Amino acid sequence: MNTSSRIDRRFAALKAEGRKALVTFVTAGDPDYATAKSILFGLPAAGADIIELGMPFSDPMADGPAVQASSQRALKAGHTMQRTLDLVHAFRVEDKETPIVLMGYYNPIYVYPNARFLDEAKAAGVDGLIIVDVPPEADAELCLPAIERGLNFIRLATPTTDAKRLPAVLANTSGFLYYVSITGITGAAAPDVGAVHRQVAQIKRSTPLPVAVGFGIRTPQQARAIAAGADGVVVGSALVEAIRNNLGPKGESTGKTTPAVLDLVKSLAQALRSP
Repeated sequence: MNTSSRIDRRFAALKAEGRKALVTFVTAGDPDYATAKSILFGLPAAGADIIELGMPFSDPMADGPAVQASSQRALKAGHTMQRTLDLVHAFRVEDKETPIVLMGYYNPIYVYPNARFLDEAKAAGVDGLIIVDVPPEADAELCLPAIERGLNFIRLATPTTDAKRLPAVLANTSGFLYYVSITGITGAAAPDVGAVHRQVAQIKRSTPLPVAVGFGIRTPQQARAIAAGADGVVVGSALVEAIRNNLGPKGESTGKTTPAVLDLVKSLAQALRSP
């Protein structure tokens, strides 16, 4: 386990402050490179503690309509994996501390291919990976080479991850564990707060890793309620919907696009920081 990553330091600092992490997800290149860059650069000041940056893919099977549409917008605008890494590099020039996690699917990495992707991701300033369709049984394929390069490999646990399966999920996980609060796709339903708290408590009996909860968290009130029983919350679909709802008639960025996203992040951060 990498014990000195930006992710580790961020969670340690948050614990010392007595507050929970706000993890924000946006898709790289959505709706275009320049707007995505302005959103990314604005997230830390708005209150994002950790940033998940989606790698656009044509068939994001675990994602709901909002995140799927964000990938399509980015791809239509000509976004590539190389441009995702360029975006991280540009961010890292300005911000040395905020952790960035690339989240997505294995196919775009496989065709890059793996070793080149991992080397360039590390060089760009990426801190961790969440690859939703690579199971623990395939750790030698991507997970272990990522760890060798000092990248955190972050796994997902779900309501169907039972006590027999959990050790495999945790085996090579580092940084934090991402707990999926609902069964199904992103943004599909609101989580049951009590059930989430019980599941997170059960998971934490098996690992010292921070647990961040995502899927279905859309409002400051939901974020605060879920965070009461976790180490952090992940908000994604609500942010990409804020992008979509503030585009022009042809799907182009407007003067409202970036502020809409950052204002929502500010309200989420305030909810988590309020006593």
